[in-house]
Amino acid sequence: MIHNHPSGDPSPSRADIEMTGRIVEAANAMGILVHDHIIISKGDHTSLKSLGHI
Repeated sequence: MIHNHPSGDPSPSRADIEMTGRIVEAANAMGILVHDHIIISKGDHTSLKSLGHI
């Protein structure tokens, strides 16, 4: 998964983290593996997997 933060700060919000958890849980129930959730901004990015949220 990937989405952008137009604000320029790619840090995940609490809502980003919670939504990611719900999507991963739903995907797992269907046998789908979510490999990562990347947040991009101008010139930077953050991986929720690398932060331990997946």
